[in-house]
Amino acid sequence: MDSGIGLLPAAAAVRRLRPDADLVLSSDPDGMPWGPRSPQDLTVRALAVAEAAAAQRPDALIVGCNTASVHALPALRARLEPDLPVIGTVPAIKPAAAGGGPVAIWATPATTGSPYQRGLIREFADGVSVTEVPCPGLAEAVERADDTAINAAVAAAAALTPGDVRAVVLGCTHYELVVERIRAALQRPGQPPLVLHGSAGAVAAQALRRIGERPVPEAFAEPTLTVILSGREAELPPRALTYEEGRFLQAVSPAGR
Repeated sequence: MDSGIGLLPAAAAVRRLRPDADLVLSSDPDGMPWGPRSPQDLTVRALAVAEAAAAQRPDALIVGCNTASVHALPALRARLEPDLPVIGTVPAIKPAAAGGGPVAIWATPATTGSPYQRGLIREFADGVSVTEVPCPGLAEAVERADDTAINAAVAAAAALTPGDVRAVVLGCTHYELVVERIRAALQRPGQPPLVLHGSAGAVAAQALRRIGERPVPEAFAEPTLTVILSGREAELPPRALTYEEGRFLQAVSPAGR
């Protein structure tokens, strides 16, 4: 679940680990964006999106959204667990800091500087140089698949990122859809390759662990893909297919099969 197509990276990661997994993608295009909403309003919408997914009787629910994980995860777990394991998305600050830094964290303006993110920095990046970089408009531009707006937002965030940064944490799942554009904007000539840290792979692996399964990337099956948009069953929206992850999901498990 996510507010929008930010769930695609985690869904594609699950599909690569378990090609036989049936997937339900539940999002809230009617309520986008969630970032500017109050925590209370966001939680109400997140619960509705989660319950639409839960009605399909899944084995686990991935909250493929950093903002919802920050504000709504306790409410989601209180409503759905223990019957339905709920897996939140945490920015990959710990593995990024393990390299010694300097590190930049790209996140939405609402998350940047938040007590939640500052707590993760204190816990996992103590002694490492960390720069928090707000990325206004980037998630919304990715959601709209607006190339001009994406490029402008990436360029603005890159201008705020110190030149000596060696690792970048992608603190919003939408950003993982444009990871190569971010890399191209940040990589300096003659410098070692930047390491960009998303959360999709770790979240997918944790979901499998929570339900007692393991990766079987060679598994053969004809899995299903169910798409729910603000409670209505639908197909992947056209903007999702502008990204590699969306095209991959549709190619290996067309909606309605």
